[in-house]
Amino acid sequence: MKADIRVALAGNPNTGKSSLFNVLTGLNQKIGNFPGVTVDKKMGFMQLPDGRQAEVVDLPGTYSLYPKSKDESIVFSVLADKIDTARPDLVVVVLDATNLKRNLLLYTQIADLKIPVIIALNMMDMARTSAIQIDVEQFSKKLGVPVVPMAVRKGEGVTELKQAIAYANKVALQPDSIDVNVFAPGLIGQISNELQVDNPYLALQLAHQHEHLRYLSAEQSERIETLEQEHAFHSQKAQAAETVARYNFINDLLYDTVKTPEAAQHESFSNRIDHILTHKVWGFIIFMGILLFIFQSIFAWSSYPMDLIEASFVWAEDVMRNLLPEGPLASLLIDGVLAGLSGVLVFIPQIAILFAFISILEDTGYMSRVTFMMDKLMRKVGLSGKSVVPLIGGFACAVPSIMGTRTIENWKDRMITIMVTPLVACSARLPVYTLLIALVVPDKSVWGIFNMQGLVLTAIYVFSLVSAIIVAFVLKFILKVRERGYFIMELPVYRMPRWKNVIFAMYDRSKAFVIQAGKVIIAVSIVLWVLASYGPGNKFEQIEQKYSSTEFKITNSPEELNRVIASEKLESSYAGMLGHAIEPVIKPLGYDWKIGIAIITSFAAREVFVGTMATIYSVEGDTDDIQSVQQKMGNARNPETGLPVFTLATAFSLMMFYAFAMQCASTVAVVYRETKSWKWPAIQFAYMAVLAYGVAFITYQLLK
Repeated sequence: MKADIRVALAGNPNTGKSSLFNVLTGLNQKIGNFPGVTVDKKMGFMQLPDGRQAEVVDLPGTYSLYPKSKDESIVFSVLADKIDTARPDLVVVVLDATNLKRNLLLYTQIADLKIPVIIALNMMDMARTSAIQIDVEQFSKKLGVPVVPMAVRKGEGVTELKQAIAYANKVALQPDSIDVNVFAPGLIGQISNELQVDNPYLALQLAHQHEHLRYLSAEQSERIETLEQEHAFHSQKAQAAETVARYNFINDLLYDTVKTPEAAQHESFSNRIDHILTHKVWGFIIFMGILLFIFQSIFAWSSYPMDLIEASFVWAEDVMRNLLPEGPLASLLIDGVLAGLSGVLVFIPQIAILFAFISILEDTGYMSRVTFMMDKLMRKVGLSGKSVVPLIGGFACAVPSIMGTRTIENWKDRMITIMVTPLVACSARLPVYTLLIALVVPDKSVWGIFNMQGLVLTAIYVFSLVSAIIVAFVLKFILKVRERGYFIMELPVYRMPRWKNVIFAMYDRSKAFVIQAGKVIIAVSIVLWVLASYGPGNKFEQIEQKYSSTEFKITNSPEELNRVIASEKLESSYAGMLGHAIEPVIKPLGYDWKIGIAIITSFAAREVFVGTMATIYSVEGDTDDIQSVQQKMGNARNPETGLPVFTLATAFSLMMFYAFAMQCASTVAVVYRETKSWKWPAIQFAYMAVLAYGVAFITYQLLK
């Protein structure tokens, strides 16, 4: 899609920048990477009032152009590199109207790079509530740029911003915020002449950041370094002097345009709530209560839609068996693809509910409080408080959480966080947990309030977080690096969740889950069906001949005979041979060869376990008796003992195995990408496999 204009959104964290991006682009979004780096690039498209198409790029949130992380370094690189395909024609700087003094530092830096700028003055509703009066017209006049008052959460000012973008200047007309030449006049002049830089502030930034800018050649970077030494340039002193000068400018601007009461109401209200929610005792109790409510809801609210989806697949299987002639193609479609998909798609309601709650916690500002509360605990196990963000995010998915560790400056803290984040129970484990819990844990109330299944699920999620912290504590003694980490975080004010955003998050993340899992499951189901439907030599023909005798036909009903033949064929198939080959290794964990096959296939993705079990039991089962995945697994019997395959001991052993094992190819790939080495994903895979086997073994032996 070719855009007529490229617009970048810039701003501090928690200014509503991402919300504005979602409002402007809607569903027309995609995620890639900025050129040459692994930092996420969120971009989308919007229609302008004049009919043109605008490409919108959401730049990583940062407090200034001086970077403290990989994500923050991208902002200056994109704005400075004139040949970068992501360089914008226009920058919309999003400011929090209730916190202008802090936000304006970044604005003045971007404005002095002489790129056309528009200010989106967000959270005006919060400013009004707090009795903060802003003379928007005078504010705009003094800065020399368009200023659009907005309340993105309420949809206010969105139309006006689109109009401002449509009619924005193609050249920067804003005056200089400060005179940057005073900080290094000779150096700025020489860099400008030798590198043909036409902007003094850009030349000063090159002096500060040339070592980290990919678009500069090695020769150019070395020349800037030489010039710095010739002019005795001290980067930190220059940054400090610049910051003081900018805040002098900002103070004068705000004195003339903003009237602020002594105490902002929304801040005092947030602080009063924080006395409870971030309390060293009550804060953790409330957090546990919220987790308990979430997992109770996952079971309670999803039951009806899950029954509906399950019934739909049973109906579809019945219809397809009646419509399609018997043969390999029908078996592939029904026993392979359809059965495999049914095993995961039935869990969409639970996945959607989980993501809805995560979105609400993020939107209200509570997730930031959880991060703040966990900081002290993290420091005791050798991590930075910044490690909490990926760990809590791991409840949704480990992949973006591991990518989020880029904000952790300390190498040791970052590596430990990467190594333990996959231990946190992600959404891919949810179908496995809920299925196994439903098989062995009674669906009854405890104390008349709590559902027992919900309590078990809550315990597993808490256990996963505790496990990650314990492993991090061990790794802190293994990785030896003398480097101090620090934790700086701004707590946003509490707000009501935007229900439109929550619904969008439910839809977008559930869709991503279905598409990603669906592709893997279809591929695995087809391969698995082939392995389960064919065997070496003429074993299948021998089984047919064995049961074709009159003796078997008299002593068994046709349905029973078909089931026995299918079961024996499965055992003699390639899949059966694979399962039997690993059965001696997994038998101490309480698993049979069929579960062994599911464990192998689910190393591609954890949720494939359910689809694999559905495929195996469909291939083996009676085609006249159409059942759901849960029914098939619940009815499975151990041929040696006659007892259910999925006993309490086996189910909990499996849950423990899935809690620890690295069964996600995407996570392995992202760890390699973030560490630039196969060493770390290999170590991670190995230690998690050993942990998984050991804990599953202990669990089974204790419960059997």
